[in-house]
Formats: sequence, C-alpha cells, structure tokens
Amino acid sequence: METIAIETSHGPARAHLLLVAAAHGALVLGHGAGGGVGAPDLVAVTAAAGAAGFSVALVEQPYRVAGRRSPPRAPVLDAAWIAVVAHLRQGVFAGLPLVVGGRSSGARVACRTAAATGAAGVLALAFPLQPSARAGKEPPPSRLPELAAVRVPVLVVQGASDPFGIPPAGDGWTVVTVAGDHALRSDRARVASVTGAWLANLPERPAS
Repeated sequence: METIAIETSHGPARAHLLLVAAAHGALVLGHGAGGGVGAPDLVAVTAAAGAAGFSVALVEQPYRVAGRRSPPRAPVLDAAWIAVVAHLRQGVFAGLPLVVGGRSSGARVACRTAAATGAAGVLALAFPLQPSARAGKEPPPSRLPELAAVRVPVLVVQGASDPFGIPPAGDGWTVVTVAGDHALRSDRARVASVTGAWLANLPERPAS
C-alpha cells in the first residue's frame, strides 16, 4: 500500500491507499477510537472493496499519527476527516463516486459528515449504538440519531453480541448481524462478503 500524509487544521493525517485499475468507486475508512487501520474488519473490508472494483483509503486521524490513543472531541475528528476526504477527492479519487465509513468511532464520524463529504453511501462497522453507563448515573442517550440523519444508503455490520447494542433496521439503512462482538473478528469472511455485495450493488452517484 502507498501511504500519503495529508495536512489538516488539527495536524497531519495519514491515508493508506489501495488503488485498483479502472476503479468505479472509492471507499474511505476510518478507525476506532483507540485502534488503528490494521483492525481485522477494516483489513477484510479493504480486500472485499478492492475485489468489487473500489479503490480504498484507510485513514489515520491526526491524534493517532501523533501517537495518542484517546480521541479529541467530535468536532475535531469531523473537521480532520472532512479535510482528508476533500484532499482525496481532489487527488487520487478525483471523479470517482465516494463511499465513506469506518469502524466504531470512525463509523460515527462518517455518519456525521456524510453530507459534508458528498458521500454516495456510508459503511458503518460495529456502530457503537449505546454508550456505556457510568456507575450511579443514567445511561447516556443512544447514538441512533447519527444514523437517522444520513440521507444516503447506509450498511451497518454489527456483531450479534456487541455490548454496545445493535441498531434497529430503519428507513435508509440496512443492518446485518454477524457472529461475534464489537471487534468483528469472529467471522471476517462474512463481514467481507456482505460488504463487497453491498458496494457492488450501491447505486452510483456522480462525484462532487
């Protein structure tokens, strides 16, 4: 994979690129809050997307490039992500319909910024629906509104025993459950096959 550095207002990000010949689409994926782009589900999806004719960028947020494990606030994550996607649109992915996504925190970022990035679809791996409650406190609100706000097709791939819960199917998004928990390690072949089929059948939208 080729790796490129991309400057953002919150520091440099990195994009690891899988470029396929005669690609008919591009997929940009973000990592989880404390993880990286080598997560098993991201690796499996990258291979499936390539086989479906999509070039792929695995994006490391600036805080991870700087060696920090704890993510910044959502507006910082979103701003850096939008800058990275804009750079890719003007460069290696110019003229290609674009799908955005990621795992866990990266899926949330992709949902929140889908309109700003001009995405044709969103791929949400292990969407963290319900934050964990702190001892003695009321459970935090569900993150379902982040999914519901997306106005393009969304595929959610969720482990059947994910402790963060499983989003209900909704108008505009499809939920597929696979064996395993939040890590999506147990059945990577199923994660890949579901994702590859969805990408291959996603209606094309002209690139912005």
